Amino acid sequence: MAALNLLTDIEGLAVGHATDLALGSGVTAIVFDQPAIASGSVLGGAPGGRDTALLDPSMTVQAVDAFVLSGGSAFGLDAAGGVQSGLREIGRGFAVGSIRVPIVPQAILMDLLNGGDKDWGLLSPYRDMGYDAFKAAAKGAFAIGSVGAGTGATTATVKGGLGSASARTSSGHTVAALIAVNALGSATIGDGPHFWAAPFEENGEFGGLGMPHSFDTRLRLKGRTVTSTTIGVVVTDAVLTKQQAHRLSIMAHDGLARAILPAHLPLDGDTIFAAATGAKPLEDPADFLDLCHLATLVTARAVARGVYEATALPVGGAQPAWRDRFSLPAQ
Repeated sequence: MAALNLLTDIEGLAVGHATDLALGSGVTAIVFDQPAIASGSVLGGAPGGRDTALLDPSMTVQAVDAFVLSGGSAFGLDAAGGVQSGLREIGRGFAVGSIRVPIVPQAILMDLLNGGDKDWGLLSPYRDMGYDAFKAAAKGAFAIGSVGAGTGATTATVKGGLGSASARTSSGHTVAALIAVNALGSATIGDGPHFWAAPFEENGEFGGLGMPHSFDTRLRLKGRTVTSTTIGVVVTDAVLTKQQAHRLSIMAHDGLARAILPAHLPLDGDTIFAAATGAKPLEDPADFLDLCHLATLVTARAVARGVYEATALPVGGAQPAWRDRFSLPAQ
Protein backbone atom coordinates (compact mmCIF):
# COMPACT_ATOMS: atom_id res chain seq x y z
CA MET A 1 0.00 0.00 0.00
CA ALA A 2 1.42 3.37 -0.98
CA ALA A 3 1.36 6.59 1.04
CA LEU A 4 -2.28 7.75 0.81
CA ASN A 5 -3.88 4.51 -0.38
CA LEU A 6 -5.57 6.58 -3.07
CA LEU A 7 -5.41 7.07 -6.83
CA THR A 8 -3.34 10.21 -6.25
CA ASP A 9 -0.45 8.05 -5.06
CA ILE A 10 0.21 8.05 -8.81
CA GLU A 11 2.14 11.21 -9.63
CA GLY A 12 0.92 13.18 -12.62
CA LEU A 13 -2.82 13.23 -12.00
CA ALA A 14 -5.44 15.04 -9.94
CA VAL A 15 -8.91 14.04 -8.73
CA GLY A 16 -11.90 16.34 -8.23
CA HIS A 17 -15.51 15.82 -7.14
CA ALA A 18 -18.81 17.60 -7.58
CA THR A 19 -21.39 16.37 -5.06
CA ASP A 20 -25.08 17.23 -4.74
CA LEU A 21 -26.73 15.40 -1.84
CA ALA A 22 -30.19 16.78 -2.63
CA LEU A 23 -29.90 15.53 -6.20
CA GLY A 24 -28.44 12.31 -4.86
CA SER A 25 -25.76 12.26 -7.52
CA GLY A 26 -22.36 13.58 -8.47
CA VAL A 27 -19.35 13.60 -10.76
CA THR A 28 -15.69 12.66 -10.34
CA ALA A 29 -12.98 13.88 -12.72
CA ILE A 30 -9.54 12.29 -13.05
CA VAL A 31 -7.28 14.80 -14.83
CA PHE A 32 -3.81 13.92 -16.10
CA ASP A 33 -0.99 16.48 -16.10
CA GLN A 34 0.01 15.23 -19.54
CA PRO A 35 -1.89 12.97 -21.95
CA ALA A 36 -1.75 9.40 -20.62
CA ILE A 37 -1.71 6.18 -22.63
CA ALA A 38 -5.14 4.69 -22.03
CA SER A 39 -7.58 1.92 -22.82
CA GLY A 40 -10.54 0.27 -21.14
CA SER A 41 -12.98 -2.61 -21.19
CA VAL A 42 -16.72 -3.09 -20.69
CA LEU A 43 -17.95 -6.39 -19.24
CA GLY A 44 -21.36 -5.38 -17.94
CA GLY A 45 -24.41 -5.99 -20.10
CA ALA A 46 -25.96 -2.51 -19.81
CA PRO A 47 -23.15 0.07 -20.11
CA GLY A 48 -23.29 3.79 -20.66
CA GLY A 49 -20.29 5.76 -21.83
CA ARG A 50 -18.82 8.48 -23.97
CA ASP A 51 -15.76 8.12 -26.22
CA THR A 52 -15.22 4.57 -24.99
CA ALA A 53 -14.79 3.14 -28.53
CA LEU A 54 -11.57 5.09 -29.06
CA LEU A 55 -10.03 3.20 -26.14
CA ASP A 56 -9.99 -0.03 -28.14
CA PRO A 57 -6.33 -0.97 -28.77
CA SER A 58 -6.92 -0.93 -32.54
CA MET A 59 -8.07 2.70 -32.58
CA THR A 60 -5.84 5.62 -33.53
CA VAL A 61 -5.87 7.89 -30.48
CA GLN A 62 -3.39 6.59 -27.91
CA ALA A 63 -3.78 8.96 -24.97
CA VAL A 64 -6.44 10.77 -22.95
CA ASP A 65 -6.47 14.06 -21.07
CA ALA A 66 -8.97 12.99 -18.41
CA PHE A 67 -11.52 10.39 -17.37
CA VAL A 68 -14.98 11.13 -15.98
CA LEU A 69 -17.11 8.95 -13.70
CA SER A 70 -20.66 10.18 -13.14
CA GLY A 71 -24.08 9.40 -11.81
CA GLY A 72 -27.19 10.34 -13.73
CA SER A 73 -27.47 7.41 -16.11
CA ALA A 74 -27.51 8.67 -19.72
CA PHE A 75 -28.23 12.22 -18.52
CA GLY A 76 -24.88 12.15 -16.74
CA LEU A 77 -23.02 11.88 -20.04
CA ASP A 78 -23.20 15.68 -20.18
CA ALA A 79 -20.49 15.75 -17.48
CA ALA A 80 -17.66 15.00 -19.90
CA GLY A 81 -18.58 18.17 -21.79
CA GLY A 82 -17.97 20.19 -18.64
CA VAL A 83 -14.56 18.60 -18.07
CA GLN A 84 -13.77 19.08 -21.75
CA SER A 85 -14.62 22.78 -21.40
CA GLY A 86 -12.22 23.12 -18.48
CA LEU A 87 -9.42 21.42 -20.42
CA ARG A 88 -10.06 23.57 -23.50
CA GLU A 89 -9.91 26.62 -21.28
CA ILE A 90 -6.28 25.80 -20.40
CA GLY A 91 -5.26 24.80 -23.92
CA ARG A 92 -5.30 21.01 -23.54
CA GLY A 93 -6.37 18.53 -26.19
CA PHE A 94 -5.55 16.40 -29.23
CA ALA A 95 -4.32 18.65 -32.04
CA VAL A 96 -6.56 18.72 -35.12
CA GLY A 97 -5.03 21.42 -37.30
CA SER A 98 -5.18 24.61 -35.27
CA ILE A 99 -7.86 23.21 -32.96
CA ARG A 100 -7.31 21.17 -29.82
CA VAL A 101 -9.91 18.58 -28.84
CA PRO A 102 -9.65 17.33 -25.23
CA ILE A 103 -10.01 13.54 -25.07
CA VAL A 104 -12.29 12.73 -22.13
CA PRO A 105 -13.81 9.23 -22.02
CA GLN A 106 -16.62 8.82 -19.52
CA ALA A 107 -18.62 6.08 -17.83
CA ILE A 108 -21.94 6.58 -16.04
CA LEU A 109 -23.90 4.73 -13.38
CA MET A 110 -27.64 4.51 -12.79
CA ASP A 111 -28.65 6.44 -9.63
CA LEU A 112 -31.98 7.93 -10.77
CA LEU A 113 -34.12 5.89 -8.32
CA ASN A 114 -32.29 6.54 -5.04
CA GLY A 115 -34.73 9.12 -3.64
CA GLY A 116 -32.87 12.27 -4.65
CA ASP A 117 -34.61 15.15 -6.42
CA LYS A 118 -34.11 14.51 -10.14
CA ASP A 119 -36.63 17.15 -11.29
CA TRP A 120 -33.98 19.42 -12.83
CA GLY A 121 -36.06 20.87 -15.65
CA LEU A 122 -35.03 21.13 -19.30
CA LEU A 123 -31.25 20.73 -18.97
CA SER A 124 -29.50 18.31 -16.66
CA PRO A 125 -27.00 19.72 -14.13
CA TYR A 126 -24.23 17.32 -15.13
CA ARG A 127 -22.35 19.56 -17.58
CA ASP A 128 -21.90 22.20 -14.87
CA MET A 129 -21.04 19.50 -12.33
CA GLY A 130 -18.40 18.16 -14.70
CA TYR A 131 -16.83 21.61 -14.95
CA ASP A 132 -16.98 22.00 -11.16
CA ALA A 133 -15.31 18.60 -10.69
CA PHE A 134 -12.56 19.62 -13.12
CA LYS A 135 -11.97 22.91 -11.28
CA ALA A 136 -11.87 21.04 -7.95
CA ALA A 137 -9.30 18.50 -9.19
CA ALA A 138 -6.25 18.46 -6.95
CA LYS A 139 -3.33 16.27 -6.02
CA GLY A 140 -3.00 14.64 -2.63
CA ALA A 141 -5.76 13.37 -0.38
CA PHE A 142 -9.37 13.38 -1.56
CA ALA A 143 -12.66 12.23 -0.05
CA ILE A 144 -14.14 8.79 -0.69
CA GLY A 145 -17.53 7.30 0.19
CA SER A 146 -20.71 9.20 -0.72
CA VAL A 147 -19.00 11.86 -2.82
CA GLY A 148 -18.58 12.55 -6.52
CA ALA A 149 -19.67 9.65 -8.70
CA GLY A 150 -20.36 7.59 -5.58
CA THR A 151 -22.83 10.08 -4.09
CA GLY A 152 -26.00 8.24 -5.07
CA ALA A 153 -24.58 4.76 -5.56
CA THR A 154 -26.37 1.75 -4.04
CA THR A 155 -25.91 -2.03 -3.86
CA ALA A 156 -28.13 -5.02 -3.11
CA THR A 157 -27.56 -4.78 0.65
CA VAL A 158 -26.12 -1.41 1.74
CA LYS A 159 -25.31 2.01 0.31
CA GLY A 160 -22.62 2.05 -2.36
CA GLY A 161 -19.94 4.68 -2.74
CA LEU A 162 -16.63 5.76 -4.19
CA GLY A 163 -13.53 3.86 -3.06
CA SER A 164 -9.84 3.93 -3.82
CA ALA A 165 -6.75 1.85 -3.04
CA SER A 166 -3.12 1.66 -4.16
CA ALA A 167 -0.18 -0.74 -4.10
CA ARG A 168 3.46 -0.87 -5.12
CA THR A 169 5.18 -3.66 -7.01
CA SER A 170 8.48 -5.21 -5.96
CA SER A 171 10.12 -3.25 -8.80
CA GLY A 172 8.82 0.07 -7.44
CA HIS A 173 5.91 0.77 -9.79
CA THR A 174 2.66 2.07 -8.30
CA VAL A 175 -0.82 0.99 -9.38
CA ALA A 176 -4.06 2.38 -7.96
CA ALA A 177 -7.80 2.15 -8.51
CA LEU A 178 -10.76 4.49 -8.08
CA ILE A 179 -14.13 2.72 -8.20
CA ALA A 180 -17.73 3.94 -7.97
CA VAL A 181 -19.69 0.99 -6.54
CA ASN A 182 -23.30 0.91 -7.74
CA ALA A 183 -23.67 -2.83 -8.13
CA LEU A 184 -26.79 -4.84 -8.83
CA GLY A 185 -25.18 -7.45 -6.57
CA SER A 186 -23.53 -7.16 -3.17
CA ALA A 187 -20.07 -6.27 -1.86
CA THR A 188 -20.92 -7.87 1.48
CA ILE A 189 -21.43 -11.54 2.35
CA GLY A 190 -25.01 -12.63 3.03
CA ASP A 191 -26.76 -10.32 5.49
CA GLY A 192 -23.64 -9.72 7.55
CA PRO A 193 -20.92 -7.06 7.67
CA HIS A 194 -18.09 -9.03 6.07
CA PHE A 195 -16.73 -8.05 2.65
CA TRP A 196 -16.05 -10.41 -0.24
CA ALA A 197 -12.77 -8.51 -0.69
CA ALA A 198 -11.58 -9.36 2.84
CA PRO A 199 -8.67 -11.64 1.78
CA PHE A 200 -7.02 -8.67 0.08
CA GLU A 201 -7.53 -6.06 2.82
CA GLU A 202 -4.51 -4.09 4.04
CA ASN A 203 -4.15 -2.36 7.40
CA GLY A 204 -7.83 -2.61 8.34
CA GLU A 205 -8.81 -0.27 5.51
CA PHE A 206 -12.42 -1.51 5.51
CA GLY A 207 -12.87 -2.62 9.11
CA GLY A 208 -10.45 -5.53 9.48
CA LEU A 209 -13.30 -8.01 10.01
CA GLY A 210 -11.72 -10.84 8.06
CA MET A 211 -13.94 -13.62 6.70
CA PRO A 212 -17.07 -15.14 8.29
CA HIS A 213 -17.16 -18.73 9.52
CA SER A 214 -19.55 -19.68 6.72
CA PHE A 215 -20.54 -18.23 3.36
CA ASP A 216 -24.01 -17.36 2.11
CA THR A 217 -23.77 -17.28 -1.69
CA ARG A 218 -27.48 -16.95 -2.44
CA LEU A 219 -28.33 -14.42 -5.13
CA ARG A 220 -28.98 -10.95 -3.70
CA LEU A 221 -30.06 -8.21 -6.09
CA LYS A 222 -31.41 -4.73 -5.51
CA GLY A 223 -33.97 -5.38 -8.22
CA ARG A 224 -34.53 -7.55 -11.26
CA THR A 225 -35.43 -4.74 -13.64
CA VAL A 226 -33.13 -2.01 -12.31
CA THR A 227 -29.95 -1.26 -14.25
CA SER A 228 -26.81 -0.77 -12.19
CA THR A 229 -23.15 -0.18 -12.82
CA THR A 230 -19.78 -0.36 -11.12
CA ILE A 231 -17.39 1.95 -12.95
CA GLY A 232 -13.83 2.94 -12.31
CA VAL A 233 -10.27 3.69 -13.26
CA VAL A 234 -7.01 1.86 -12.67
CA VAL A 235 -3.78 3.81 -13.25
CA THR A 236 -0.08 3.03 -13.05
CA ASP A 237 3.07 5.13 -13.26
CA ALA A 238 4.69 2.51 -15.51
CA VAL A 239 5.42 2.89 -19.22
CA LEU A 240 2.77 0.82 -21.00
CA THR A 241 1.49 0.39 -24.53
CA LYS A 242 -2.19 0.89 -25.27
CA GLN A 243 -2.51 -2.89 -25.60
CA GLN A 244 -0.98 -3.38 -22.14
CA ALA A 245 -3.34 -0.75 -20.69
CA HIS A 246 -6.24 -2.72 -22.15
CA ARG A 247 -5.01 -5.86 -20.43
CA LEU A 248 -4.68 -3.94 -17.15
CA SER A 249 -8.35 -2.92 -17.38
CA ILE A 250 -9.37 -6.56 -17.87
CA MET A 251 -7.34 -7.58 -14.82
CA ALA A 252 -9.14 -4.86 -12.84
CA HIS A 253 -12.45 -6.48 -13.80
CA ASP A 254 -11.16 -9.60 -12.04
CA GLY A 255 -11.06 -7.40 -8.93
CA LEU A 256 -14.75 -6.56 -9.38
CA ALA A 257 -15.53 -10.27 -9.59
CA ARG A 258 -13.66 -10.87 -6.33
CA ALA A 259 -15.38 -8.03 -4.47
CA ILE A 260 -18.98 -8.13 -5.77
CA LEU A 261 -21.31 -11.13 -6.02
CA PRO A 262 -22.52 -11.35 -8.69
CA ALA A 263 -20.66 -8.98 -11.03
CA HIS A 264 -21.00 -8.32 -14.79
CA LEU A 265 -24.71 -9.12 -14.90
CA PRO A 266 -26.88 -8.34 -17.97
CA LEU A 267 -28.25 -5.28 -16.13
CA ASP A 268 -24.85 -4.10 -14.87
CA GLY A 269 -22.83 -1.68 -16.97
CA ASP A 270 -19.45 -2.54 -15.45
CA THR A 271 -16.76 -0.44 -17.15
CA ILE A 272 -13.10 -0.01 -16.17
CA PHE A 273 -10.70 2.48 -17.73
CA ALA A 274 -6.94 2.03 -17.48
CA ALA A 275 -4.11 4.49 -17.98
CA ALA A 276 -0.34 4.74 -17.68
CA THR A 277 1.46 8.00 -16.93
CA GLY A 278 4.74 6.61 -18.24
CA ALA A 279 7.02 7.83 -15.47
CA LYS A 280 8.87 4.53 -14.91
CA PRO A 281 9.90 2.00 -17.58
CA LEU A 282 9.32 -1.71 -17.05
CA GLU A 283 12.76 -3.27 -16.71
CA ASP A 284 11.65 -6.90 -16.81
CA PRO A 285 8.69 -8.61 -18.57
CA ALA A 286 7.65 -10.04 -15.20
CA ASP A 287 7.08 -6.50 -13.91
CA PHE A 288 3.95 -6.23 -16.04
CA LEU A 289 2.62 -9.49 -14.61
CA ASP A 290 3.04 -8.01 -11.14
CA LEU A 291 1.15 -4.88 -12.20
CA CYS A 292 -1.70 -7.02 -13.58
CA HIS A 293 -1.92 -8.99 -10.33
CA LEU A 294 -2.00 -5.84 -8.20
CA ALA A 295 -4.56 -4.18 -10.50
CA THR A 296 -6.93 -6.98 -9.52
CA LEU A 297 -6.23 -6.52 -5.81
CA VAL A 298 -6.44 -2.71 -5.64
CA THR A 299 -9.75 -2.83 -7.51
CA ALA A 300 -11.22 -5.33 -5.06
CA ARG A 301 -9.99 -3.28 -2.11
CA ALA A 302 -11.35 -0.04 -3.62
CA VAL A 303 -14.80 -1.62 -3.96
CA ALA A 304 -14.91 -2.55 -0.29
CA ARG A 305 -13.55 0.84 0.81
CA GLY A 306 -16.23 2.63 -1.20
CA VAL A 307 -19.00 0.73 0.57
CA TYR A 308 -17.32 0.90 3.99
CA GLU A 309 -16.89 4.70 3.81
CA ALA A 310 -20.33 5.48 2.36
CA THR A 311 -23.05 7.38 4.21
CA ALA A 312 -26.79 7.31 3.54
CA LEU A 313 -28.35 10.06 1.48
CA PRO A 314 -30.23 12.66 3.56
CA VAL A 315 -33.60 11.80 1.99
CA GLY A 316 -36.57 9.79 3.19
CA GLY A 317 -36.34 6.08 2.54
CA ALA A 318 -32.67 6.22 1.58
CA GLN A 319 -30.76 2.96 1.58
CA PRO A 320 -28.89 2.52 4.89
CA ALA A 321 -25.11 2.61 4.78
CA TRP A 322 -22.83 -0.17 6.06
CA ARG A 323 -22.14 2.06 9.07
CA ASP A 324 -25.87 2.33 9.80
CA ARG A 325 -26.33 -1.44 9.87
CA PHE A 326 -23.12 -2.59 11.51
CA SER A 327 -20.98 -1.32 14.35
CA LEU A 328 -17.53 -0.03 13.53
CA PRO A 329 -14.77 -2.23 14.98
CA ALA A 330 -13.18 -1.03 18.20
CA GLN A 331 -9.98 0.94 17.67
